[in-house]
Amino acid sequence: EPKRKTAFGSVGRRIPDRILHLINQDGESLGNMHRAEALKLMDQHDLKLVLLRANAEPPVYRLMTGQQIHEEQLKRAEKKKASPKAGTVQKELSFSSAIAKNDLETKTKQIAQWIEKKYHVKVTIRQAK
Repeated sequence: EPKRKTAFGSVGRRIPDRILHLINQDGESLGNMHRAEALKLMDQHDLKLVLLRANAEPPVYRLMTGQQIHEEQLKRAEKKKASPKAGTVQKELSFSSAIAKNDLETKTKQIAQWIEKKYHVKVTIRQAK
């Protein structure tokens, strides 16, 4: 199974595909072309080549400026941060029924922080001797 590209960025001159679909920096399709033509365009316009869809036939690449790449990376980071996590996080807290008042306040603050982060909180109180 080929490695999946997780980072969004310039592929440079490492293009494994002979024929690719190219999109210019304005988002307009330039059609299918040989990688040599794509590299020539990249050099002429001083742009970087970015892989958009590897599983398409032929793979889709886009010519982008460094600023466009940076902006897209920021958008993807924000989207990843905003998306809900798979599975729920459960936090468990256990303490004695003879807990000191100060310790109880500290643990209560911790529970409140976990609840704000949308964690499931399980509290266990043990009986003091």
